Amino acid sequence: MSEKIGNMAKGILDNIGGEENILGFENCMTRLRITLKDMSKLDKGKLQKVEGVMGVVESGNQIQVVVGPGTAAKVSDHIKDTTNIKVVDAEQFGNAEAVKAQVKEQYKAPGSDFLKKISNIFIPLIPAFIGSGLIMGINNILKTAGINPTITGLLGVFSGAVFGYMAIMVGMNAAKVFGGSPAIGGLMAGITISPGLADVELFGKALIPGRGGIFAVLLVVWFASFIEKKIRKAMPESVELVLTPLLTILISGFASVLVLQPLGGLISDGIGAAVTGAIDKGGALTGAILGGTFLPLVMTGLHQGLTPIHADLLQRTGVTTLLPILAMAGAGQVGASIAVLVKTKNERLKKTVANALPVGILGVGEPLIYGVTLPLGKPFLGACIGGAVGGAIVATLKVGAVNMGISGIPLAILIEPGHVGHYLLGILGAYIGGFIATMLLGFKDPVE
Repeated sequence: MSEKIGNMAKGILDNIGGEENILGFENCMTRLRITLKDMSKLDKGKLQKVEGVMGVVESGNQIQVVVGPGTAAKVSDHIKDTTNIKVVDAEQFGNAEAVKAQVKEQYKAPGSDFLKKISNIFIPLIPAFIGSGLIMGINNILKTAGINPTITGLLGVFSGAVFGYMAIMVGMNAAKVFGGSPAIGGLMAGITISPGLADVELFGKALIPGRGGIFAVLLVVWFASFIEKKIRKAMPESVELVLTPLLTILISGFASVLVLQPLGGLISDGIGAAVTGAIDKGGALTGAILGGTFLPLVMTGLHQGLTPIHADLLQRTGVTTLLPILAMAGAGQVGASIAVLVKTKNERLKKTVANALPVGILGVGEPLIYGVTLPLGKPFLGACIGGAVGGAIVATLKVGAVNMGISGIPLAILIEPGHVGHYLLGILGAYIGGFIATMLLGFKDPVE
């Protein structure tokens, strides 16, 4: 492990009260998520000044330390390897006050908690989306170049598998989040997409495999997890191992085909029609609103809650027109940060921008949000304006993506044929809009 990673890890631990003050510890692609026992031991000011730390976000007794993609996993591994810290999801005996604070924070805002749960379901799938998306983009280029059909055929299988089995992966993750058994969650999701449903008639109509898409899977697995927990609690221990899964599958299976899948279908159809209708009819205005207001969601990490909509649109129509619009928010962030780089005289801020810009251009915007625009205030507004400009452009030109998992410039390889230039035009518009808006708005340059 490099000295830089070691120093960063030590600096983080020193300013949060040491490892003995950590109740829970995990990381995502760009952040360390640390739940503290005693928030009074956090020195946020010094933590933000640790070399490599791009920002710190507080939420109740949890802090999120933004260190950037790749670095988050390395710092996390170093801390776990050199300390006795464990990732504990269950309650900590002897820490009643800390657990009470954690639970109160988790449920204080029902809307926020719901999106966090959805986010936790889809975040583990991001590597699969990224990998398959890139392979799909490469394969499209190879097909255009007339490469051997055997190779392109295999690459098509590699890139398409994530959508063929996404329901099962979502089902297993959802069961974990909802407190059920992952295997039963995967099984219930598999039931919703089983080809055998087409051979069964109910009320004179054949059942439809995949009806309701991802929304049906979430409903079915939530219900199955709820039923499983209730049965497990009431069942005598001597027969619990056999009867709990049996009754859970039977009850949830019938509930799925009779109620939950049709309900999921209504939700899926409604959201799909609302999204595509708003973009088709609202055009530039809708694109500007969506592109301009997306950054606050990214700022809170709740943007992952929108992943089911992208996934459902892709499954239903083969394309999502929402994703390219939302990607413009990150581009606006890049434009605003370039303006900061041009205007600031603070060498540390210049270094922060220079380090975060490359990953921002590649679609990872959190380092720029927490390290640059949000702490400065007005540049964050400038970034939102840039996102609105780009969103208006791509919505007007009806740009759609055929996969998801990436953003920024790399998303261009997943854009529908014939619209790649339109997407890049939107990116350029967001860069320019964010740059000009930030130059006009200005900001208070930090003193060294």
